[in-house]
Amino acid sequence: MTGISKAACIGGGVIGGGWIARFLLAGIDVDVFDPHPEAERIVGEVIANAEKAYAMLTGAPLPPRGRLTFCKTLEEAVAGADWIQESVPERLDLKRGVLTQIDAAARPDALIGSSTSGLLPTDLQRDMKHPERLFVAHPYNPVYLLPLVEIVGGEKTSAVTIKAAMDKLPPVGMKGVHIAKEIEAFVGDRLLEALWREALWLIHDDICTVETLDDVIRYSFGLRWAQMGLFQTYRIAGGEAGMRHFLAQFGPCLAWPWTKLTDVVDLDDALIEKIGRQSDEQAAGLSIRELERIRDENLVGILQSLKGGHGGEGWGAGKLLKDFEQSLWAKGGGAAAPFDPSKPLRLVETKVSPAWVDYNGHMTEHRYLQIFGDTSDALLRLVGVDLAYVEAGHSYYTVESHIRHLGEAKLGQAIHSTCQVLAADDKRLHVFHTLYATATGEALATAEHMLLHVDSKLGKAAPAPTAVLDKVRTIAAAHSELALPEGAGRYVGQKR
Repeated sequence: MTGISKAACIGGGVIGGGWIARFLLAGIDVDVFDPHPEAERIVGEVIANAEKAYAMLTGAPLPPRGRLTFCKTLEEAVAGADWIQESVPERLDLKRGVLTQIDAAARPDALIGSSTSGLLPTDLQRDMKHPERLFVAHPYNPVYLLPLVEIVGGEKTSAVTIKAAMDKLPPVGMKGVHIAKEIEAFVGDRLLEALWREALWLIHDDICTVETLDDVIRYSFGLRWAQMGLFQTYRIAGGEAGMRHFLAQFGPCLAWPWTKLTDVVDLDDALIEKIGRQSDEQAAGLSIRELERIRDENLVGILQSLKGGHGGEGWGAGKLLKDFEQSLWAKGGGAAAPFDPSKPLRLVETKVSPAWVDYNGHMTEHRYLQIFGDTSDALLRLVGVDLAYVEAGHSYYTVESHIRHLGEAKLGQAIHSTCQVLAADDKRLHVFHTLYATATGEALATAEHMLLHVDSKLGKAAPAPTAVLDKVRTIAAAHSELALPEGAGRYVGQKR
């Protein structure tokens, strides 16, 4: 699958800044043109939020961050880019003019995506000399976390362009969905518009406040939608008889005079003030940037939960994240610092993220096990037990663990882990991990593990192949010269 080599972003607002962050964190160089006098500050703040979110989202090795360049002209920005993303304000005349300007300056084979949330691609491509390469690439905010992109072609957009756009999104962790026919507002915003219109009437008629309405969504069907969408949720609601029973049971209510979807609420000054006042009260003094960070932390938690769903295979957006992480491990997971036989291997570097702490701001117990598991995984990749090896039917399984908690890892603290191989034979791997506070060198926890090499197809222990054993023995031989780490061989409850 061919990814994006160089990107250009025209417009660096909320959506444009999200695209910039998504590309940069995927290791792609991005040239930006935005005449706004504070564009660099705004984009910089979006990137900072994105980096915090990614630190919570994944422990997989991200590629080196792409180079960010702010250009003085649109022509300078698009030169050499193979994916150009337009994210200027939602006005047909403005977008059409900018896209035509991009078309004239871009490489002949460059893909040109528009972030429009509702304008038709046929209208956007009207004045372009190469309209076949223009398509709508409509993302969702925050672009750096929410992976969906609606891909919509116009009358003159080629099938080759649509396929190329769809193919280039997975390497940056995004999922393209091809909307078969162009229609104003596409699919996502049409659904949101229907909900939004009904919500405005409920506020207008004093049925509830904006906070109550949001609570109805976030404590109920919003949780279901996050992982199953609409139709699959309703399929379950039909019981064992499924969707057909659901439609038969609830279909007649569509004729009931509940909805005001066909009526447009008058957004007069009084209603605007009511919504604005209630929204201010709901925010309780939190700034937009603070709300963005809270949103990002919550989204990371949901994505991480979905990643572990369906028996560990991942579900929905979590499955996409799992696949993205596997591609990151495949590209960068084998990279390691030169082997220094005089000390334990330093394998994991991270920070304690907000998603990892309890009410005291200390890292929760299961996160220690996660980091030590990541340390074992890093060792295994170092000796050749990577994703391809596991998919071929062999791996090392942890069969025994002993963790000691010596200190407290705290929110935002930089931490790292080391691994010392205590012993190894053709089937067993005995390791000792230590977690440190990077700034002080204080040992925060240790973990002693016994791993067993297994043929997963046969479901039993089996000797590791020579290629793996040779690497294991090289490390084990070097580490045999090291002092036995304090705490090795201890059992639970043993006195010091």
